[in-house]
Amino acid sequence: MHWCAYDYEELISRDKASLDIFWLRDESLEDSDNLPDPDVLAQAIVEDLEAALEQFREIASHLGESEKSVK
Repeated sequence: MHWCAYDYEELISRDKASLDIFWLRDESLEDSDNLPDPDVLAQAIVEDLEAALEQFREIASHLGESEKSVK
Protein backbone atom coordinates (compact mmCIF):
# COMPACT_ATOMS: atom_id res chain seq x y z
CA MET A 1 0.00 0.00 0.00
CA HIS A 2 1.26 3.48 -0.84
CA TRP A 3 0.66 6.34 1.64
CA CYS A 4 0.97 10.02 0.93
CA ALA A 5 1.25 12.76 3.54
CA TYR A 6 0.42 16.38 2.88
CA ASP A 7 1.06 19.27 5.25
CA TYR A 8 -1.47 22.01 5.96
CA GLU A 9 0.22 24.56 3.69
CA GLU A 10 0.08 22.24 0.69
CA LEU A 11 -3.55 21.33 1.29
CA ILE A 12 -4.73 24.91 1.78
CA SER A 13 -2.85 26.09 -1.34
CA ARG A 14 -4.95 23.86 -3.58
CA ASP A 15 -7.71 25.38 -5.73
CA LYS A 16 -10.32 24.85 -3.03
CA ALA A 17 -9.76 23.60 0.49
CA SER A 18 -12.40 20.91 0.42
CA LEU A 19 -12.79 17.26 1.26
CA ASP A 20 -12.79 16.18 -2.39
CA ILE A 21 -10.32 13.33 -2.66
CA PHE A 22 -9.93 13.12 -6.43
CA TRP A 23 -6.30 14.24 -6.09
CA LEU A 24 -5.45 11.38 -3.71
CA ARG A 25 -5.33 8.83 -6.49
CA ASP A 26 -2.44 6.42 -6.51
CA GLU A 27 -0.31 7.44 -9.47
CA SER A 28 1.44 4.06 -9.43
CA LEU A 29 -1.69 2.52 -10.94
CA GLU A 30 -1.57 2.70 -14.69
CA ASP A 31 -5.29 2.27 -15.22
CA SER A 32 -8.46 1.46 -13.35
CA ASP A 33 -8.34 -2.18 -14.48
CA ASN A 34 -5.69 -2.74 -11.80
CA LEU A 35 -7.95 -1.61 -8.96
CA PRO A 36 -9.31 -4.21 -6.55
CA ASP A 37 -13.05 -4.82 -6.58
CA PRO A 38 -15.08 -2.27 -4.60
CA ASP A 39 -16.05 -4.87 -2.00
CA VAL A 40 -12.36 -5.64 -1.38
CA LEU A 41 -11.58 -1.93 -1.02
CA ALA A 42 -14.56 -1.41 1.30
CA GLN A 43 -13.50 -4.32 3.52
CA ALA A 44 -9.95 -3.00 3.72
CA ILE A 45 -11.29 0.43 4.72
CA VAL A 46 -13.51 -1.12 7.41
CA GLU A 47 -10.57 -3.09 8.80
CA ASP A 48 -8.35 0.02 8.87
CA LEU A 49 -11.05 2.08 10.59
CA GLU A 50 -11.71 -0.62 13.18
CA ALA A 51 -7.98 -0.85 13.94
CA ALA A 52 -7.74 2.93 14.27
CA LEU A 53 -10.80 3.01 16.54
CA GLU A 54 -9.26 0.38 18.79
CA GLN A 55 -6.06 2.42 19.02
CA PHE A 56 -8.07 5.52 19.96
CA ARG A 57 -9.92 3.51 22.61
CA GLU A 58 -6.58 2.44 24.10
CA ILE A 59 -5.32 6.02 24.10
CA ALA A 60 -8.54 7.25 25.74
CA SER A 61 -8.25 4.52 28.34
CA HIS A 62 -4.66 5.48 29.14
CA LEU A 63 -5.61 9.15 29.32
CA GLY A 64 -8.44 8.30 31.71
CA GLU A 65 -6.05 6.32 33.90
CA SER A 66 -3.59 9.25 33.91
CA GLU A 67 -6.31 11.68 35.03
CA LYS A 68 -7.35 9.34 37.88
CA SER A 69 -3.79 9.08 39.16
CA VAL A 70 -3.37 12.87 39.14
CA LYS A 71 -6.48 13.49 41.28
